[in-house]
Amino acid sequence: MHDKTRTALVTGGSRGIGKAIVERLLDDGLQVVACGRSAKPEDFAASAHWVEADVSKPADANRLTRIASKMFGSIDVLVNNAGVQVERTVTESTDDDWDLVVGVNCRGVFNLCRAVLPAMEKNSGVIINIGSISGVVADPGMALYNASKAFVHGLTRSIAVDHGPAVRCNAIQPGWIMTAMADDAFAVANSPQAAKQDAIARHPAGRFGQPQDIAKTVSWLISDDAAFVTGQCFTVDGGMTAASPLQPGLF
Repeated sequence: MHDKTRTALVTGGSRGIGKAIVERLLDDGLQVVACGRSAKPEDFAASAHWVEADVSKPADANRLTRIASKMFGSIDVLVNNAGVQVERTVTESTDDDWDLVVGVNCRGVFNLCRAVLPAMEKNSGVIINIGSISGVVADPGMALYNASKAFVHGLTRSIAVDHGPAVRCNAIQPGWIMTAMADDAFAVANSPQAAKQDAIARHPAGRFGQPQDIAKTVSWLISDDAAFVTGQCFTVDGGMTAASPLQPGLF
């Protein structure tokens, strides 16, 4: 059980992994402020607080942290979940693609970390960055997304080294989690259904992940049970990247 007085700020909290994290942290007894670039979703948790903000903009990141701090006094947990992807190779990617993906996935994480760190260094805190296995092994046709997640992993380690022991910072590297973003990635395959079947066969866990799988990992990482854990990138992918490229069942 987490301390009920703690406050968590979750970016990209409107759907998928972000929504699951918001709901899990509420269940754990935290006060939660979440944000997104659009208006508050109709199915957003009634006991959480919503702020419309674009994390790629430093002014929005600073405004978001000011609002959360004014409401609850401090931000004890930051979960950088907001992210976007573009399904293109390097040569296909445009300057607008770069600005979008790097703006949200890289600068957005940097903006929020920079905004909360001064207070966290005084009061202690935990930062969880949502990276991806795509920052370790490249998904085809997603060059900017792959590179942006590698940035997230590197920044995570730097924050842990530079701002500990007051601040613990870890990253989660999800694999195939069934969200709208995953569907978009499969859609670029010649046969999306065949690609999904092949992907499931490569999971020792025998299934794709669910947003709740990542939310549970966040719950543990911000708890006292993980007090000695910092500067790490945790792969949560049902064992997919542990396997060789030989498809299970053929040998």
